[in-house]
Amino acid sequence: MDDTCQWFAGIDWASTAHQVGLLDARGKPMAERAFEHGGEGLAALCDWLVERSGTTPGRIAVAIETPHGPVVETLLERGFKVHAINPKQLDRFRDRHTVAGAKDDRRDARVLADALRTDPHCFRQLEVSAPLLVELREWSRAAEELQQERTRLSNRIRQQLWRYYPQVLELGDDIAADWLLDLWELAPRPADAQLLRPARVARVLTKHRIRRIGPSEALDILRKPAVTVAPGTAEAAVARIRLLAARVRLVNTQLREAQGRLDVLCDQAAGSEASQGAPTDAAILRSLPGVGRIVLAVLLSEAAEPLARRDNDALRNLCGVAPVTRRSGKRLVVSMRRAPHVRLRLALYHWSRVAIQRDPASRSRYAALRERGHSHPRALRSVADRLLSVACAMLRTGTLFRSDLQQKAAATA
Repeated sequence: MDDTCQWFAGIDWASTAHQVGLLDARGKPMAERAFEHGGEGLAALCDWLVERSGTTPGRIAVAIETPHGPVVETLLERGFKVHAINPKQLDRFRDRHTVAGAKDDRRDARVLADALRTDPHCFRQLEVSAPLLVELREWSRAAEELQQERTRLSNRIRQQLWRYYPQVLELGDDIAADWLLDLWELAPRPADAQLLRPARVARVLTKHRIRRIGPSEALDILRKPAVTVAPGTAEAAVARIRLLAARVRLVNTQLREAQGRLDVLCDQAAGSEASQGAPTDAAILRSLPGVGRIVLAVLLSEAAEPLARRDNDALRNLCGVAPVTRRSGKRLVVSMRRAPHVRLRLALYHWSRVAIQRDPASRSRYAALRERGHSHPRALRSVADRLLSVACAMLRTGTLFRSDLQQKAAATA
């Protein structure tokens, strides 16, 4: 916190109204008020802070729990210095003001402002994100939600097929694939498969460019002896699958659109500074083994601030690869970090999983950890920890990843 901030405000945000408390530099409560959520209410909030403090927005520090949203964006647009804090840390600061555990919106707003005044190092100052990162974040989250929805629908279709038509499951592992749904529509019941002609199956496979299975092989699978079911079971399952298939096709279309948009945005991020001659952060990260479209999008959008600072410690904590140590007397316990950024932890898991397949240095490190008795997740976290260190070093020096240098260093070691 710089010396220019002489006023401290805390905002306990909500869906309908936001409670605001204002303190001076000595911590004396000067004013408090609630504002309705909306364009008019947020504008009135900013005007009220300037009016009651009698200074400019740049000299007012604002504390809030959430690091994003319309409240934060409005304050940043008006020039206020906005700081965010983890809700768990705020709960500990609340204990300073009451030992009875009392809690209300007015108290929380005052606690936020006072904590920012006395312990600014516990807060994270927010900045306006670049438009490209904002769009990349939304498309990345949309792609993840669509993939989760696709998995849920696929499991429901699988369960219905298991009831009356299990041989369809032998055609492929991805039951939500468009080609498999088209093939099922040609023969939705086991009896229909007996009348199905190979030419119709061939047209479906050719349309979707499926070469790992031929028409005759697919028909042989579909014509296997059917399970015996009660009357009406097949008809009910077919009706349910038709409803699910329509939703899956829509999700497949939207997922392809999201993935295509992510490719475009990642290319733009990687080449946005090509004219300056130095590789961008996106280009450097994409050069690392195991970093694909999804991992790159998550890293750029969810960890933009620590990446910009090249802060390896912050990245390790945020991604969950840094362990938590609890020491008391003779007792020492080192455990996995349980509260990281969920999307970053998942991205690092897939990054390290693919890296041990494509990078000799990561593969040898993983093998050594497994020989020492570490579990698969524990070894992957160590590999991810090393990859983060390598990424930060490359970002500091502005260099791309070179596998030949990594192999030479591993051979020397």
